[in-house]
Amino acid sequence: MIDWQRNPDYATGEAGQAFASLDAVFALEGELMARDPQSRVLRVTLGEHRYYVKRYLEGGRSLARRWFGLRDLFGPQRAVKEWENLQAFRRWGIPTATLVAYGQERRYGRFLRAALVTDEIRNTVDMAAMARAGDPRLGDRQWVAQVSGQIAAAARVMHQHGFAHNDLKWRNLLVDAGERPTVYLIDCPTGAYWWRPFLDYRIVKDLACLDKIAKQVLTRTQRLRFYLEYVQRPHLSAADKRQVRRILRFFAGRE
Repeated sequence: MIDWQRNPDYATGEAGQAFASLDAVFALEGELMARDPQSRVLRVTLGEHRYYVKRYLEGGRSLARRWFGLRDLFGPQRAVKEWENLQAFRRWGIPTATLVAYGQERRYGRFLRAALVTDEIRNTVDMAAMARAGDPRLGDRQWVAQVSGQIAAAARVMHQHGFAHNDLKWRNLLVDAGERPTVYLIDCPTGAYWWRPFLDYRIVKDLACLDKIAKQVLTRTQRLRFYLEYVQRPHLSAADKRQVRRILRFFAGRE
């Protein structure tokens, strides 16, 4: 059985034809942007528009990691979680990529393949690339404050909903070139909802992932302001200080 959903805003024209079905999406050719054992990401150009097509196939994991096949029957698929997470970001007011089409094929209940298509967020760059290139905007205190505040707000909203991104790294944060920059969260196939105390650990991981590059390119004051924005307090409490120590120690011995 194939379940395929399309955004009505993209149901006509070249996009409507290219993304009409799961078969059509798997027949597309484009520029390979990323790959792993489970998925391939292509950038497809249609006229003046570019789209990102992520295709998932059965397999790619060891039998043990697939729970000897049971995961394909009962466990949530990465593809499904990815489009559900993007939809959740939209509901929560977090800027993210626009879903164009998505869906999966299952046979006798078992996962076979899936795909999701997102529209390109134009005139953006990921923050990890900015750090590598020494982008001068990272030296602009006003620009950093605007961007940092948005990231802090997005992280706070996710965590308030009991959700952790689980890969909240600078490479998954896109920033546009506007005078008042907008930050977009992308690529979230492993994000999930958690109950405490498991959520507490995931929150620390999210914030530690953000700080991994931040500590290399931002000042201590900028990093502190980010955390204060996140907790929405003017000063660190005793509990905040303990949390900050957990964040700073998270990757100790693993870098």
